[in-house]
Amino acid sequence: MAIQRKPKPIDRAAQEAFIAGAPDAAHSEPASAPATYDKGIAKGHKRQISLTIAPEILRRVDEIAKRTGQARAAVINMAIYRALEGDIFK
Repeated sequence: MAIQRKPKPIDRAAQEAFIAGAPDAAHSEPASAPATYDKGIAKGHKRQISLTIAPEILRRVDEIAKRTGQARAAVINMAIYRALEGDIFK
């Protein structure tokens, strides 16, 4: 086992600035939406849900995640975000 250095303390201001710079950070919730949404299990600023997905779609998601170096959840989140912000459901 290799000896590792103690991690540096987290700069919370830089962390918040990074999060605020995300593409979806500038969008505000609709006026009719409640301040908090209680569905799912709270995980920080997000909610954990259960998702059932077809094996072929999951394989494609995993391929994209591997190719881009992103987590599976990040790929799914971005796909949902783009579908909701686009005109797919309008």
